[in-house]
Amino acid sequence: MNLKMSNISIEFPGVRALDRASFEMETGQAHALIGANGAGKSTLMKVLSGVYNHYSGEIYLDGELIDIRSPKDARRHGIQIVYQEVDTALVSSLTVAENIMLNALVANKEKKLMIDWKRLHQQAAVILETLQVKLPTRKLVSELSLAEKQMVLIARAVSTECKFLILDEPTAPLSMTETKQLFRVVNELKQKDVGVIFISHRLPELFEICEEITVMRNGCYISRERTSETSATRVIEHMLGKSLEAQFPERRQTAGEVVLEAAHISDGDKVDDVSLTVRAGEIIGVAGLVGAGKTELCKLLFGAEKLKAGTISLRGKNVTIASPTEAVRQRIALVPEERRKEGVLVEESVVTNLTASSLGNFLKRFSFVDVKKERTKAEEMIEALAIKTPSPAATVKHLSGGNQQKVAIGKWLIADSDLYIFDEPTKGVDVGAKKDIFELIAGLADRGKAIIYASCELAEVLGITDRVYVLYDGRMTKELVTSTTNEEELLYLSTGGK
Repeated sequence: MNLKMSNISIEFPGVRALDRASFEMETGQAHALIGANGAGKSTLMKVLSGVYNHYSGEIYLDGELIDIRSPKDARRHGIQIVYQEVDTALVSSLTVAENIMLNALVANKEKKLMIDWKRLHQQAAVILETLQVKLPTRKLVSELSLAEKQMVLIARAVSTECKFLILDEPTAPLSMTETKQLFRVVNELKQKDVGVIFISHRLPELFEICEEITVMRNGCYISRERTSETSATRVIEHMLGKSLEAQFPERRQTAGEVVLEAAHISDGDKVDDVSLTVRAGEIIGVAGLVGAGKTELCKLLFGAEKLKAGTISLRGKNVTIASPTEAVRQRIALVPEERRKEGVLVEESVVTNLTASSLGNFLKRFSFVDVKKERTKAEEMIEALAIKTPSPAATVKHLSGGNQQKVAIGKWLIADSDLYIFDEPTKGVDVGAKKDIFELIAGLADRGKAIIYASCELAEVLGITDRVYVLYDGRMTKELVTSTTNEEELLYLSTGGK
């Protein structure tokens, strides 16, 4: 079956998100849809899945013009989408089976029919079995891992007549093992003649699982090629509209005094007897796979998790960081992994977000905010970080992922901290925005700031850091000088190698 989108255009206040964009694919294959943040790929798929209905253009199935103006329309034509934020699409208090069969339950409720619970669990079990996914149907969704929740959503999608399945950044929160499991399920779906659309920034994975790749830029269609007939470099050049330059900035290490020293710290759960130091002007890496305890370590240093054992000292003095408020007072900044949940206020403006961590600097008499001063500072930061926004007053939720990440970083630049902790700062960010973020982090180090860079992207850790601590199962396995190690050694240590 052939799917074709032609001349799709859509506008939001101040933004033309799609400009006569096109997309075409067949069932029975996986098709990558990629582009820089703000290229329009997610918007195009939201049109296809019925989320946005105020677009112009045509959608065809096997040459027949169809009208999709709601998610119900999309499902009727066999088009389903699984978003990156899986929790928003699941009911955590219901079981695996109830979540898989949710569409059928809603239909039953509309018809006021009695529900055969035994049959419902049997149907869910059959669907999971066809995908070769082993999950107890009576288990509550609240007890599942992120990868398992993703499988529940995929099972829900194929519980109806699914012809095209859209996966939005499906591997971003997954470990290597979980990613392999997802790819196995995708291959199963291809065998069943389902077309799978992958939105992702992880090019090696796309070349592994997808037969074709479509590139978008600035809301427009750029190219469509067989993955076997192109290369990652060529694809990146299509994404950026220019040749690919060196991704990591050149740096001269000028490490100064010790800013932070953590000795044998533990949280009683995910972080176990960890020690590390970071100096002024130095970027240290915390490398490890998904689930190694990197995020928990970052939160522990920022006071968002309770310290159960060990000591933390700042500039040679022992401190107790019992809360994020205390961490900010001690001039520590955290740019968290989950930027939409913890890094930015998605319903607020760019200005509000950028000045949120330093609001005291913009107060006049009687605690009124100096709006003009606040906006001027925000505009300076927008220009300095090249944040793409229609205006400083634009709501952050309408920005692309890369620009949201820049806002999350920008608010701490205005606050001017001494220690910056970056937890997976390039998660869900395209190649162009990654380069901007790397230069920004290197610039902070050049200004004498101490940097902790926690990531499972080992190539990035090698490219940006001076020293690396490898984390496995909550424990530090080794400290390395970055220039003397390689990706193979980091991966070996990250998987428990001695």
